[in-house]
Amino acid sequence: MVAGHLRNRNGYWHLVLSYVDENGVKRTPSKTTRLPIKNNKRKAEEMLQAWRAEMNDEIQEKVMARKTGNAYGGGIRFTKYLADWLKMMKPSVEATTYAAYEMTIMHKIIPYFDKTHPNLPLREVTPKHIQDYYTYELEVNGISPNTVIRRHANIRKALQYAYKTDLIKTNPADKVQRPKKIPFESIPYNGEELEQLFKAVKGTDLELGVILAAFYGLRRSEAVGLRWDAIDFDRKVITIRHTVTQARVDGKFTEIAKDRTKTKSSHRSLPLVPPFEALLMELKQKQAENRKLCKRSYCEDYSDYVYVNAMGKRIKPAYLTQAFPVFLEQHGMRHIRFHDLRHSCATLLYSNGVALKDIQEWLGHSDIGTTSNIYTHLDYNSKINSANKILDYFPQ
Repeated sequence: MVAGHLRNRNGYWHLVLSYVDENGVKRTPSKTTRLPIKNNKRKAEEMLQAWRAEMNDEIQEKVMARKTGNAYGGGIRFTKYLADWLKMMKPSVEATTYAAYEMTIMHKIIPYFDKTHPNLPLREVTPKHIQDYYTYELEVNGISPNTVIRRHANIRKALQYAYKTDLIKTNPADKVQRPKKIPFESIPYNGEELEQLFKAVKGTDLELGVILAAFYGLRRSEAVGLRWDAIDFDRKVITIRHTVTQARVDGKFTEIAKDRTKTKSSHRSLPLVPPFEALLMELKQKQAENRKLCKRSYCEDYSDYVYVNAMGKRIKPAYLTQAFPVFLEQHGMRHIRFHDLRHSCATLLYSNGVALKDIQEWLGHSDIGTTSNIYTHLDYNSKINSANKILDYFPQ
């Protein structure tokens, strides 16, 4: 890990790094920013962070190149290389991202190549090897084209690093034909279905999650991660800034809580409407009663979270995904995914004339194109209204 700090030298900011290089030698390089001390600290800090990241990547590249090139004499097996690359990536990516890499590479890609092409050298991997793997997954295992595309991204990224470090002459993944992506189309709940759902979940452990997803359009991680300090009862504002996700890392499921949303735009403020404020006050009172009733058995670890069960334990993200479809089936309601409640929220807003830009901000999308591509095709009634407006001009 590369550390660093700023130093004042002759009235200018200097950057100083501290790290151990690929040979185990401690290094402390420095350089000037050419920025005067006054009013430039933030810019200097940004330059420091950029240099730290650049040097960290450079060290990792050299370590990986030495490990794969020197240790294996250039003859490293493809699957061994993938496993080494995965280990190298772990400290530089989010835990949830690493979990996705690990699941795909260790449990899908490596087992296939170990079985069908044991001891295949990295430098002998061809586009056909990769293409055959995609065909196998599509035709034998029946996975979707979209899943194959995600796995292709993993393979290509790993091989691109091998190309960058001169372990291979070209990236064979660049010559592979990816399957055509299938656009996902959900059929969200309409207003009547949402009203029925709200009545059905009232008083259950699903109630808060359903309301946060269907009315406020929150992601699962944002709903579970809602904390009391994010709710300003005086200003009537809810601030979405904390998330809780669940991932399998190194074979163990773990919950990851962080003060950072999916994207910068996901950090947003929403109005605290009276009905939801009343529900929150009920939950707050109920938590106090449960704490008093359960005494020492009550879990205090999550007292700052809104979404906890009767024993004070935070609701797990997986609970919403797993319990929601079961609840719908038990109540004879049409099956949708929990995430489709977010789609339902957006579609309802759109069908009631809310502008796409406003929906983008409500949902926390970083790009309005995402909002448009996902939701505008869902409201068929708006298209009917458009057709009716010009129907009088239709040739008779």
